[in-house]
Amino acid sequence: METTADAPLIVPDPTDPRLTRRVGGIDHTGAAVETSVTVERPLTLFLNGQEIVTMMTIGDYPEYLALGYLLNQNMLRADDEVTGVEHDEELDVVVVRTARATDYQEKLRKKTLTSGCAQGTAFGDLMERFERVRLPAAELRTSWLYRLTHAINTMPSLYLEAGAIHGCVLCREDRPLVYMEDVGRHNAVDKIAGYMFRHRVEPADKIFYTTGRLTSEMVIKTVQMGIPILVSRSGFTAWGVELARQAGLTLIGRARGRRFLALAGEQRIVFDLDPGFVEEESARHRRKGAQDSEP
Repeated sequence: METTADAPLIVPDPTDPRLTRRVGGIDHTGAAVETSVTVERPLTLFLNGQEIVTMMTIGDYPEYLALGYLLNQNMLRADDEVTGVEHDEELDVVVVRTARATDYQEKLRKKTLTSGCAQGTAFGDLMERFERVRLPAAELRTSWLYRLTHAINTMPSLYLEAGAIHGCVLCREDRPLVYMEDVGRHNAVDKIAGYMFRHRVEPADKIFYTTGRLTSEMVIKTVQMGIPILVSRSGFTAWGVELARQAGLTLIGRARGRRFLALAGEQRIVFDLDPGFVEEESARHRRKGAQDSEP
């Protein structure tokens, strides 16, 4: 599912009353204030009748979140036929049904024993898939990068409305296509993975942008999605850089205003615009960038 229109397919809706709540308090002077805070709620995921996990999420796009989570945990295969996705908003439950019979009792039991956050036992599976991926050839023009980061950083978002949230954006050239937010960066990534699976989006010419740090998790999931370029406002971890180099992923961090730093896959970058012609960020967006280091 591709588009030729200029407008993104999905963008944050900071006016959605389900996603924020007004809360009263006091500021540093003792004066009474009221501010928006991000709402988080539980969402329990079932696969073919088996309870898989309960996630804390802002609650939008539960179908994409469920599909992306299952994909990134190797419980859903790329060639699986999904026969239904049902969301019950009152019960905070989403059920994914597939034509293939599934039983992940042993995998779930191991997770309970080894990792409270249910990530540790998935690591072996993730790395096995990671090592098999061969990323496509692609290019990243610096003119695209500058226009893209400016468009994303100035776009209305729940992040600017209430903070305490991460954003991930699927892009092509200098255009944001799908912008997802959530309280955890892994949720935002999973929503985009689920969107790509549901709509059979081709990854070879895409760019993945995140407000969060360029960690091993971000690199692994981007590579698993088959996207050759990962960009962030934030910095790097050493293991994230090592894995990006191993996979041939173009890894760009600290992308703010006219500046960026590439630590892997530099051969894809085409320098077609003099940075001197690029505007620096406004003070407002520098403040936003400082908040992007939130865990």
